[in-house]
Amino acid sequence: MTSGGLGEFGRIREFFAPLAAPGGLGLKDDAALVECAAGRQLVVTVDAIVEGVHYLPDDPPELIAKKLLRVNLSDLAAKGARPLYYLLVTVLPVRLGDDWVARFAAGLGDDQRRYGVALLGGDSVATPGPAALSLTALGDVAQGAEIRRSGAQPGDRVWVSGTIGDAWLGLKVLRGEYASLAAADREFLAARFRLPEPRVALGPRLIGLAHAMCDVSDGLVADLGHICEASGVGATVSLPAVPLSPTGRRLAAGDPTLPTGCATGGDDYELVFAAPPAASEEITSLAAELGLPLTAIGTIVAGARVRLVDAAGREVPVAAGGWTHF
Repeated sequence: MTSGGLGEFGRIREFFAPLAAPGGLGLKDDAALVECAAGRQLVVTVDAIVEGVHYLPDDPPELIAKKLLRVNLSDLAAKGARPLYYLLVTVLPVRLGDDWVARFAAGLGDDQRRYGVALLGGDSVATPGPAALSLTALGDVAQGAEIRRSGAQPGDRVWVSGTIGDAWLGLKVLRGEYASLAAADREFLAARFRLPEPRVALGPRLIGLAHAMCDVSDGLVADLGHICEASGVGATVSLPAVPLSPTGRRLAAGDPTLPTGCATGGDDYELVFAAPPAASEEITSLAAELGLPLTAIGTIVAGARVRLVDAAGREVPVAAGGWTHF
């Protein structure tokens, strides 16, 4: 800690204890208590983000906190689960003092109220390297109702929520590209990278409609590939059908390679899912009810990979299917 700082336990008392759920025991114990209602099961997921890899070093701490929480809530949504609690581990360099932590905790507090979740506990340690942050989210779902990656069937339609590629473009903006774009467009794209919108209202509503689902974190093609691998099927995706935002479409008008980049870029945190054709009308009605675009982009087929095709049905070469750490 810095000289005169609050220290580990002072930070816990000052910034994180106010965020604790009753089961967190005021963050005064080394463990938390979690109850699960009869007929429901817990869904648990964990994700980590690292300074310089998943966010930029000068990103506001409030937004870093929100992104950390939201990427985990997106994983719960992909299972059809309702978010409940989370555990937090912070690995922070000494240069990030109490003010940084206070702003980080304030961001968590904002999103706790937005998404109806609360802190159960965690750990905090120092590092001489870049900051690393890990969050474990807990949700629940009716027993046996969770939507897995492994249920896709040939003949299913492939759907995706929202628009694709904005976060990939937003990272480019934050790195100095697209300087000629209007300020509002740059701000929109940067926000899509820094502050994803987990589809927590959509996920549970797809129980009984979707055969398989995954959130789009590594890239649309890669994450649909995870569904295909788990289900033992392939998929054909129409590149012109992949939904782009108005800003994305304007950029694509001057760059024919951009839609492929959008389909393989990561950090969208939309939901991609496979559903039988008979569910299409209900899915369309759900989109209207939630005010969220849900777009049919392809078909599950017999096979073992994802094929991206153009308007004429010709396969579009993909150099890399999406993000990978190693």
